Amino acid sequence: MLALLLGGGSAAWAQAPAGPEPTSPPPANPAPAQKPVSPQQQKPQEGGVTIAVEVPVVTLDVVAATQNGDIIPGLKKENFHVLEDGQPQQITNFAPSEAPITMVILMEFSNVYGGWFSAYAQYWTQALFPNLAQKDWVALVTFDMRPRTEVDFTQNKQEVESAVYHLFVPGFSESNLFDAILDTTDRLKDVKGKKSILVLASGIDTFSKHTLDQTMKQLRGTDTTIFAVGLDKPISNWLEMQGRLGGRRNLDFLQAENQLKTFTKMTGGMAWFPQFDGEIPGIMREVAAFLRHQYSLSYTPTNPSNDGKYRKIKVELVAPDGSPLIVTDQKGKKQKIVVYTREGYEPVKGGVGD
Repeated sequence: MLALLLGGGSAAWAQAPAGPEPTSPPPANPAPAQKPVSPQQQKPQEGGVTIAVEVPVVTLDVVAATQNGDIIPGLKKENFHVLEDGQPQQITNFAPSEAPITMVILMEFSNVYGGWFSAYAQYWTQALFPNLAQKDWVALVTFDMRPRTEVDFTQNKQEVESAVYHLFVPGFSESNLFDAILDTTDRLKDVKGKKSILVLASGIDTFSKHTLDQTMKQLRGTDTTIFAVGLDKPISNWLEMQGRLGGRRNLDFLQAENQLKTFTKMTGGMAWFPQFDGEIPGIMREVAAFLRHQYSLSYTPTNPSNDGKYRKIKVELVAPDGSPLIVTDQKGKKQKIVVYTREGYEPVKGGVGD
C-alpha cells in the first residue's frame, strides 16, 4: 500500500538539519532502497468514517472553524444543516469522529529546481510527528516520475521519521503530482474509516499521464480528505528578490498553488503555503487538530436514483431555532464560520457506489 515516513517527538524537530539555502542544492542523504508493500498486508484500525459515496446512505466528515482557523467545539446534531443539490437532507446519524488518524504523507522528492522542493519537504515533514498520537497510523510515499512506498502504515513514528531523514538524493527532474495523488487515493479506497493524505509538494506537475481535468474528475469519487502544504513560497520569493521570477515562471507557481487548493477544497481539506520555516510547527498542529475534531454526519438522500450524476453537498451551521449560528471571539466580535467537508459525490450509475 502507500507508505509514509514517520518521526519522533519535538526533540526531533529541534535537531532537524537546517533548512536549505536557496543559493546551493540541498545536501544528499543516502537511504537504502525500500520494497513497496501491498495495501492488503497492513490494515489500519477501522473506526470513524469519512464519506461513503453510496446510495442510499451518504456519510461525511465535517470540521467547523472560524476564518482564523480556530476549531469550533461542542457542536450538536441540530447545529448542522445539510443540502444536496440545494435540497435539505435529514441527518440520520451524528457523532464526533474520535477514531485514530490514518494518514499517508505524500512527499515530493524530485530534482525539480535542483532538489530544493525535496529538501524543504524533508525538513518540514518532521514537524508533523510531535502531533501524532501512539494510536495513529501513518505511511510515507514519495514521488518524482512515480510514487514509491517508503514505509507502509505503521504506528511506529520513529520508523517513518528515520525514513524521511535518510532519503537519498532525488534522481529525476520530474514531478508527477497528479499520478501520485490518484495512485494514493486508489490504494486507500479499501481502507475503512477516517483517512487522509498530507501532500507536501510544490504543486507543479511535469509528466503525469493524467491531466488536471482527469484528476479532478476522479477525486470526485474518493472518500479520502486531502491536506496540502505548498513548498513553493520560499523559492519563488527568493527568485523574485533576484529578479528571476518572470511572468511565465510566476504563472507556473500560481497555477501550482491553485491546483493544490482545488484538490483540498474538493475533498474537504485545507491548503497552506508557508513562506518561512517558523510557520511549519503551527501548520502541522492545525493538520492534526482538523483530523481530531471532525463530526461524522450521515443521511439518506431524498433523491434515491443511481444515475451517476455528480451531486453537490453543502453543510451549514445553524442555531437550534434554525437561524444562522453566531460565533464570537473573546472580545465579543462576530467571527465568520468556515465549514470543511467534501463538495459532493457521484453515486455509481445503476448500482451502489464504493
